[in-house]
Amino acid sequence: MASSALSLSHQFLCIYSSSETNNQLSKPQLPLTRIPNRSLSLRTLLKSTSSKNNSTSLQSSPEDPKPIIKPKRPDPIPPPESSLFDSPLFTNLRRLRDESVKYDGIVVDILSIALPAALALAADPITSLVDTAFVGHLGSVELAAVGVSASVFNLVSKLFNVPLLNITTSFVAEEQALVLGKAKDESQLIGDHCQGEKQSKKFLPSASTSLVLAASIGIAEAVALFLGSGVLMDAMGISADSPMRIPAEQFLSLRAFGAPPIVIALAAQGTFRGFKDTKTPLYAICAGNLLNAVLDGVLIFIYNLGIGGAAVATVISEYLIAAILLWKLNTQILLMPTNIDAKRIIRYLKSGGLLIGRTLAVVVTTTLATSMAAREGPVPMAGHQICIQVWLAVSLLTDALALAGQTLLASGYSKKNYEEARQVVYKVLQLGLVMGIGLAGILFIGFKPFSGLFSTDTEVLAIAWSGILFVAGSQPFNAIAFVLDGLYYGVSDFEFAAYSMVLVGLVSSMFILLAAPAFGLAGIWAGLFLFMALRVIAGIWRLGTKSGPWKLVWDQRELES
Repeated sequence: MASSALSLSHQFLCIYSSSETNNQLSKPQLPLTRIPNRSLSLRTLLKSTSSKNNSTSLQSSPEDPKPIIKPKRPDPIPPPESSLFDSPLFTNLRRLRDESVKYDGIVVDILSIALPAALALAADPITSLVDTAFVGHLGSVELAAVGVSASVFNLVSKLFNVPLLNITTSFVAEEQALVLGKAKDESQLIGDHCQGEKQSKKFLPSASTSLVLAASIGIAEAVALFLGSGVLMDAMGISADSPMRIPAEQFLSLRAFGAPPIVIALAAQGTFRGFKDTKTPLYAICAGNLLNAVLDGVLIFIYNLGIGGAAVATVISEYLIAAILLWKLNTQILLMPTNIDAKRIIRYLKSGGLLIGRTLAVVVTTTLATSMAAREGPVPMAGHQICIQVWLAVSLLTDALALAGQTLLASGYSKKNYEEARQVVYKVLQLGLVMGIGLAGILFIGFKPFSGLFSTDTEVLAIAWSGILFVAGSQPFNAIAFVLDGLYYGVSDFEFAAYSMVLVGLVSSMFILLAAPAFGLAGIWAGLFLFMALRVIAGIWRLGTKSGPWKLVWDQRELES
C-alpha cells in the first residue's frame, strides 16, 4: 500500500515537472545581455532589493533597456578657502623644498660651468678690490675718490655692458643648441674642412652681431666718460671745492679709455658662455688681473703716479683680457658677419632695451647709495667703499651659478626639453641657497681681518666693521636674487626682469632717500638689504605664476603627471 502511494506521487511529480518545462519553452526567450561588472557595494545593493522588484525586472519587455543601478556618489568636498600660503610664492617655495638635492648629471654640469665662471665673473670687482687695496694706502681722500669714480664708471658702462653680456649668452646658447641638434639629426657639420680655414670655422650670427655692437658701444662710452667727467661728478654731489673732486675726475678720465676693451671682452665672454666654456675667459681674466696687480705697485709707488697710476694699470689689463679672448674666439668662429642681418639687430636692440631699463634700476639704486654715503664725508665714504666692494665681490661669486643656470636652461628650453629645464631650475636655486649661507658664515668670521687689507686708518676700519650685518647677512638673499636673474635670461623672460626690477629699485631708492638723512650709513645699508630681498620675492612669485615663457615649463609637468 505504501509503495503504491509512493509510486503514484512520483507520477504526479513527473507530470508537474513536464508541464512546467513546457510552459517555460512556450514563453518568448529573453535576449542574452552582458551584465556589467559591479563593485562589491553594487552587488550588495542588488541582493538587498526586494523579490518583487526582481520579478518585475525579469518580466520586463525585451525591447526595454536593462536598467542600470548606479551607486550613489558621495557629496563633493568643497574646495578649501584660499589663503596667503596658497599663493604662487609659497607654492613654489614648497615645490623647491620637496625637490631633493642629488649629485646627478645636471649638478655636475652646473658645477663644471659655475666653478670656472666664479672667478671669471669677478673680473671687474677683483680689479676694483686690487685698486682699492693699493689706493687705500695713499689716504682716505684718494680711497673715497676711487669709490665715487668707480660708481660713475659702473653707471655708464654697465648700463649697456651687462645687457649685452646676458643677451649674448642666451642667444648664443640657443643658437648653438639648435645648430648642434640639426647637425646631429641631419649628419651635417657647420664647417667643411676641405674648403679652407675660413670655411672650417663656425658662423654664429648671434656672436658676430654681438661683437659689432660691443665695439660701437665701447667707443661711445669712452667718449661720454672722458668728456663728461666733470658733469658726472656734479651729478654725484661732489662739489668743486671738495678734496675728492680732482682725484675723482682724474681717475674717471683715465678709466674711460678702458671702456671699449671691457665691452668687447664681455661680448666675447658671452659667446664662450653660450658654448658652455667658462675656462677660456678664466685664463684671460687671470692674466689680466695679474698684470694689473703688478702694474699697480709699480706705477703707484715706484713711479709715484698715485691714483692715476691705478687707473692706467687697470686700463692696460683690460686691453690684455680683450685681446686674449678675441684671439681664442677667432680660432672657433667667424668674428665678423658676412652680411648685416637687420632682424637680428632689432632683436638685440629690443631685448637690450628692456635690460637697459633693468640695469639702470640696479645701477641707479647702488649709485644713489654711494652718493648718499659720499655726503656723509670722506671717512664714512671710505668705510662704505670697503663694505660695498667686499659685498659686491663676494655676492657676485654666486652669479656664477646664475650663469650656469642661464646657459643650461636656454639650451634645454630651446630644444623643448622641459623636464631638463625644470631640474635646472630646482638644482640651481638649491645650490644658490647653500652657497649664500656658506658665504654669510665666512664673512661673519673673516670680514674684520680681511677689511684691514684696504686701509690702515682706524676710523675708516671702525666704520667698515659696523657694516658686517649688511655685508654678511644679506648674502643668502644676494645668492637667490642673482640665480633668479639667470633663470629669467635662460627663457628670455626679459620683460618681467625689466619691469620688476624697476619697481623694486624705485621702492628701495625711496627708502634710501628717507633713511639716509636719519640713520646715516645704517639707513643706506638697510636700503640695499631691502633691495635684494624684494628681488627674491618678485622672482619666486614669477616662477609660481606659470605665466609667460614659464607656462611651457610648468604645464608640461602637469601633462606628464
